[in-house]
Amino acid sequence: MQNEKKKVILVGGSGLVGSRIQELLAETFEVETLGISNGFDITKPATLSPLLRLSSGATVIHLAAKADVDGCEKDKSLGEEGDAWQINVKGAENVADICIRAGHRMIYVSTDFVFDGESTPSGGYSEEDTPNPLNWYGVTKYEGELRVLASTSTHVVLRIAYPYRAFFDEKTDFVRAILSRLQKNEPVSAVTDHIMTPTFIDDIAGCLSVLIEQNAEGIHHCVGSSSLTPAQAVKSIAQAFSIKSVSLKEVTRAEFFKERAPRPYNLTLKNDKIRHLGVVMKTFEDGLQQVKEQLGTKG
Repeated sequence: MQNEKKKVILVGGSGLVGSRIQELLAETFEVETLGISNGFDITKPATLSPLLRLSSGATVIHLAAKADVDGCEKDKSLGEEGDAWQINVKGAENVADICIRAGHRMIYVSTDFVFDGESTPSGGYSEEDTPNPLNWYGVTKYEGELRVLASTSTHVVLRIAYPYRAFFDEKTDFVRAILSRLQKNEPVSAVTDHIMTPTFIDDIAGCLSVLIEQNAEGIHHCVGSSSLTPAQAVKSIAQAFSIKSVSLKEVTRAEFFKERAPRPYNLTLKNDKIRHLGVVMKTFEDGLQQVKEQLGTKG
């Protein structure tokens, strides 16, 4: 008799990251998505009862978030009444509470923006380093982490950074946004004093699969294996797609994000912990080659 597939529930799984994760995890697990479209509102505990009707032992991957960094900053003056806090903090707490009641394990998807990017440790931030968010988005995501980590449910906090993929019509990630401008020979402004750790979304799905199978717990950094500035990323994208003519204007954070939420300087994150579990995360260059192959681009 064939073993029954493990049950995985994606909360907010219709977005840029979640929709691809759903597609890839469905090859191994029984995957279901819950979100606003089917009446599941993480800010309203009464709507979360579908999780109670499932047999205990499912893995709930919590992806729902207000991830617009500048939009979150506008909520700062509203404090705990604002959408950013209600979704990123109270929402995470509500899902953690229902997971405890239902006997499910929870994977809370967080962000590199919980760190301030100042005095970044050599080699990047590890899971043991203490967050100190620089903007309201980071504050609310970190507070969400704390709610999940304080819960008595079996849980994982999974930090990702600058996710990208080959296809998704509803939202353009930074790679496809830059690629589109380069292919149209349009000028691109890119920051030189912000270091990011881009993550190929297919690798996030692979990481989640391993974490689920191994019943992992605690904080894990699920990020790419190289870090670079946005300006360097533009050059890497141009090279990967054989674009010879590039009109690149290099700017500082102060210029690019003027009157917007502050951005950290060096958000290099280590992924040693998941590598020791057998998870291989691509470098940015390798991820771009995978995107290129999936797009069927010749170059």
